[in-house]
Amino acid sequence: MNLLPKSHDEFRSADYWEKFFKKRGEKAFEWYGEYPELCSILHKYIKPSEKILVIGCGNSNLSADMYDVGYHNITNIDISETVIRQMKQKNSEKRPLMQFIQMDATATTFEDGEFGAVLDKGTLDALMTDSSADVSQTVTKMFDEISRVLKFGGRYVCVSLAQKHIVEKVLQYFPDQGWPVRICRVDKETGEALDPESEFQMPVFVYVFTRFKKMPNMKPILEVAYFEDKVERCSSVDSVLSSIEEMQHYAMIRQRLGTGCIDENLSVQLFAPGVESARYTLYVVDSTKRSPNKFGIFIVPEGRETEWLFVTSEGRSELLQNSGFQRLVVVLLNRDHKYVNMEEIKAELSGKVMELAPGKISSQGLRLKVPFLTIGDDINTRNIQYRGNSKFSGDFVVEDVECDGAVYRRLVFMSSKMFVQSEAQLVKGRLSIILNALLRIIFAVVSKRGKKKSTKMEIDANNLSMGYQGPLLAGIALVDKVTEVLKKQLDLVLVGLGGGSLSLFLLKNFSTVKQDVVDIDSAMVDVARKWFGLTGNASLRVTVADGIDFIRELSTHGTKKHVVIVDVDCKDPSLGISAPPQSFMEEDFLKCIDSILHPGGVLLLNLACRNQSIRTSIISQLKSVFQQVFVRKISGDVNECVYCTCSRRNVPVECSTEAGLLPQSVQRSADELTKLIKGQSAGVNTGLVLAEELQGLSIL
Repeated sequence: MNLLPKSHDEFRSADYWEKFFKKRGEKAFEWYGEYPELCSILHKYIKPSEKILVIGCGNSNLSADMYDVGYHNITNIDISETVIRQMKQKNSEKRPLMQFIQMDATATTFEDGEFGAVLDKGTLDALMTDSSADVSQTVTKMFDEISRVLKFGGRYVCVSLAQKHIVEKVLQYFPDQGWPVRICRVDKETGEALDPESEFQMPVFVYVFTRFKKMPNMKPILEVAYFEDKVERCSSVDSVLSSIEEMQHYAMIRQRLGTGCIDENLSVQLFAPGVESARYTLYVVDSTKRSPNKFGIFIVPEGRETEWLFVTSEGRSELLQNSGFQRLVVVLLNRDHKYVNMEEIKAELSGKVMELAPGKISSQGLRLKVPFLTIGDDINTRNIQYRGNSKFSGDFVVEDVECDGAVYRRLVFMSSKMFVQSEAQLVKGRLSIILNALLRIIFAVVSKRGKKKSTKMEIDANNLSMGYQGPLLAGIALVDKVTEVLKKQLDLVLVGLGGGSLSLFLLKNFSTVKQDVVDIDSAMVDVARKWFGLTGNASLRVTVADGIDFIRELSTHGTKKHVVIVDVDCKDPSLGISAPPQSFMEEDFLKCIDSILHPGGVLLLNLACRNQSIRTSIISQLKSVFQQVFVRKISGDVNECVYCTCSRRNVPVECSTEAGLLPQSVQRSADELTKLIKGQSAGVNTGLVLAEELQGLSIL
């Protein structure tokens, strides 16, 4: 049955409403909610003793339900003669004190200040079908009438779907009159399943306008109540509009989730009251395969949200398949918030996550126990050590994250906060270990009583914790006669310092490697030195400059290098490539790199590209400039290491005929380099075996 008007203009037509109610009969059209859903708000803002005017009452049961709980002084008006006649017949015996009068809400005949409350359920929405001048003028007339018949301190309570042009109108009119504005969301679906056949799933709002005397220079009072007991003051009309739009968007997401399977990863952010940054980010992933396990929630421990399995849609889809659920909600714990333990997180999320469940499960609400999954025994901890700003990368943080018993220091750019720019493992400093050992001996009794010991942590220079760094560094084994070169001096250029982990590792483990490091961002150089342990050394020179200009200058001067490493991120994620910027892959620049390489030298490149057409173009460009191009993919990550040999190389790297086997010369060089590392690390086991880091190397 087609009960909704086919065009907006029909709403404002008295003839339409005559036909509508005749067609409808006596059945109330409760599309804006029933009394049980509205009563908590109505009782809060309207007193039973007040004289109440209901404008545009229609054949709604709302007035009758209010009468039955003690609101006896109610006057109902409507433009339709038919509906007034029907409502009189329906209520005359049971509700003799309630009045029904045919009257236009824009031109009433009531006395000034006659009513303590004016109630409107959908009438404003029906009247204001658009923002045209004539419609706006009619609505203004209704508001003027409401203002006239309402006493000071009285309230205009309006139930609405909060279309943008309507909210803009009320926020222009009432604050200008000096009236405080509060907009409350009606929680009409709590604990109930979404009905796939329902015509309306948009959230319902109640505007509460309180008549005050207009005061000069009075600042508008604008409030939004997301929940019944959580009211937030808004600073501007735009802020109110944004809040309403977010709630409407969430309602649409809920409808989609409740009525079927989604074919893409949907995300929802949850905010704590009064806090601007999201506390949780939720990703909803559906499986196309049927499963007896319908719904689960996966909590990602702090600091692990940057891992491929959780940060990418492909990774979350794999997590869903491995979990065996029909629908999985993946929950990220955002930085700048404190989380006590897993039980607190479950308690916070249990109500909200059920709103994202499939319809039949959602209807069971909190009665159904839904499994919460995670990795490890705890949620990990995160401590922000430093906040800074760079003119190239914007805001960034340096943070320490404890994961699975280990502590890592990370550099994260807030413009791409789900990706770690640099990472280094922290270990107990040797001096701290000695001091703590002495303290345990001297103050054994105190220690037994639980006195907290202070342990200074320092950067582990012998550990490369980012997945691509080991394979990238292992590419040095492709340098022709690399062990002979290292007996004298290996000249290396690193474009892109970041946190400095690669440079620090080379500094600690290869005494004959001379590094020229260039980074365009002085802020990153400061971070590497202050927070990631990069120290000065005669074999390490750091230059703040544009990497492309730096390489071109070396080429102009005829400088030769054995290794060029390009490890630079792309600042525009919309391009489909995270590293390097495409300007680094242009043919003329690649030829500059080739020109500064010794004939036996190599280019080592960190490539992170999701766009296959861009990747294909880059590989093609590299193959056109260099003699050989090898690649080593990083498992579970978008990164891959690309190794390019100089075009003037005398003897190409021989390639194994068996898939998965390293070329013999590369295997020998990698083994020799591994021995060299172990010999120079003062007995410290780096855990780095270069031949293993190169496993999976293939020629393109």
